Amino acid sequence: MKHDRAYLFFCERNLNMMMEFVKAGTSDALVINGISKRAFDSDVEVGAPCKGGPPGYMSVQFHTKMAGSGHLYKLLMDGLIIGAAILFQEGDRLHIGRILISPEYHRKGYGAYMMHEIEGMFLDAKQIDLDTPIWNIRTNSFYQKLGYTEYKRDSEFVYYKKG
Repeated sequence: MKHDRAYLFFCERNLNMMMEFVKAGTSDALVINGISKRAFDSDVEVGAPCKGGPPGYMSVQFHTKMAGSGHLYKLLMDGLIIGAAILFQEGDRLHIGRILISPEYHRKGYGAYMMHEIEGMFLDAKQIDLDTPIWNIRTNSFYQKLGYTEYKRDSEFVYYKKG
């Protein structure tokens, strides 16, 4: 897998930290739920009309279900969960249901690191797709910088794909 300059810079800058991106267990749901609530509620800073998030964003039951079905992944830094992703693979297509990083780690390269790890973990995926709210200036810019291209837009979401 080819790495871009931002990813290599992140890795070089964080040599002393142990980073891991692995499947989450049901016992991780409570911590991930707290990060999810804080991450999505912080979207008011980047265009959200109010605090809130997608269905289940602050539900321990939802995150437990996602972990139990093998769709929930966690990003660890020195053993602490700082982010998560919900991923759905269907044949040669990977849908990124959501990614989230604890707000204190926003804009520091952790999201890009996680996206690179996702892409490296699912090399058999011929296409990766995702969507993000049309109002979210942070995530729309983020996905474009990572090489995702817009293929559809409606009144609420922008849809991106890669591959």
